[in-house]
Amino acid sequence: MNQLLQRARDVRLAIFDVDGVLTDGRLYFLTDGSEFKTFNTLDGHGIKMLINSGVRTAIISGRKTPVVERRAQNLGIQHLYQGREDKLVVLDELLAELGLDYPEVAYLGDDLPDLPVIRQVGLGMAVASADAFVREHAHGVTQARGGEGAAREFCELIMRAQGTLEAAQSAYL
Repeated sequence: MNQLLQRARDVRLAIFDVDGVLTDGRLYFLTDGSEFKTFNTLDGHGIKMLINSGVRTAIISGRKTPVVERRAQNLGIQHLYQGREDKLVVLDELLAELGLDYPEVAYLGDDLPDLPVIRQVGLGMAVASADAFVREHAHGVTQARGGEGAAREFCELIMRAQGTLEAAQSAYL
């Protein structure tokens, strides 16, 4: 855990995959062809606390759906990239825009398309329910499964490393 905290100290941008990370990975389609997803409120509040602590946030997803756009807006996630399969290319574009470097980025993913980013950034993590190969090559693995509090755990790790978690929690006392 100490190594993860050290990696998380310099994080200025936290990036999330969606399916399997912010959701349980299931895809729900209605008869009219529309799609819906379920999100965990603990994850959502963790992301809001992370944003309030000064860390920028982004979503990079290979799929594109209006539900994710709405969720990102509700949470205040500043950067949203959907329908982008080559996530490392997106990361490079985003870093150029923000003037950041790889060591300043944390990424939470679950499957093989996430692996190039997980291996490149300063803190690359996988959710507990991630593909075994991805878990093996990540810097760390959450205890929680995707869509079940993994993003909250990830956010709290970053805030703990940066000394902002207690202040975020104390705001509710």
